[in-house]
Amino acid sequence: MNKGIFALLAVAVALVPCFCVAQKCKTAAKTIDSKAVLLRSIKEDPSKKIVALKRLIPALRLDLRYATTNNFTKEMLYLHAQAYLRVAPANALKQVQDELNKKGLGIKLYDAFRPFGVTCKIWHLVPDRRYAANPLKGSNHNRGLAVDVTIIDLKTGKELDMGTPFDSFTDTAHHSFLQLPAQVLANRRLLKSTMRKYGFGIVPDEWWHYQWHNDRDYEVLDLDFDDLAGIAE
Repeated sequence: MNKGIFALLAVAVALVPCFCVAQKCKTAAKTIDSKAVLLRSIKEDPSKKIVALKRLIPALRLDLRYATTNNFTKEMLYLHAQAYLRVAPANALKQVQDELNKKGLGIKLYDAFRPFGVTCKIWHLVPDRRYAANPLKGSNHNRGLAVDVTIIDLKTGKELDMGTPFDSFTDTAHHSFLQLPAQVLANRRLLKSTMRKYGFGIVPDEWWHYQWHNDRDYEVLDLDFDDLAGIAE
């Protein structure tokens, strides 16, 4: 291929996420796109409160990958990132942390609330419903209902071996994939059983992703981290 054409294609691919944001990709899901509307929603239904996880769980380890270039896109997708959830899953995650702490373990959090615009970027890069949320429906990350997590050893700070890294778009990351060392399978079972015990559900294709049931018609939040900073408890 002509080098000039190849260079133009490379630029075009790099700009795809930017075009998505500029075009404000759409969702059919119920959406909140202003702080004022979110505050009204919370006033009407306090179960929709937003919680800052580090306030609720001070010892929670954060490794917010999309706030760095250490993610599959190799781009920094978040600015001023914080870890937020709705109040019910936030309290459940605290219970998970408390139980793991009794075993000398703890949670490391890769992601929680995700701005809707970032979901648009990710979908343009990975338009595969097994590994990315279709913006048309919105993501449970966008609703403040989902987390991406692993388990760490509190003494060493090291992650338990889960068989693949976070955001590994391979069959090996599936919960049903059993051709792994016994210790890896035990580590995954521990994470899954503890998260499920406190009300989180799984998605089949990502061992790290857990989500709360959308029993309150939680809206997609088309807001940024800065918008939530003055709202979160």
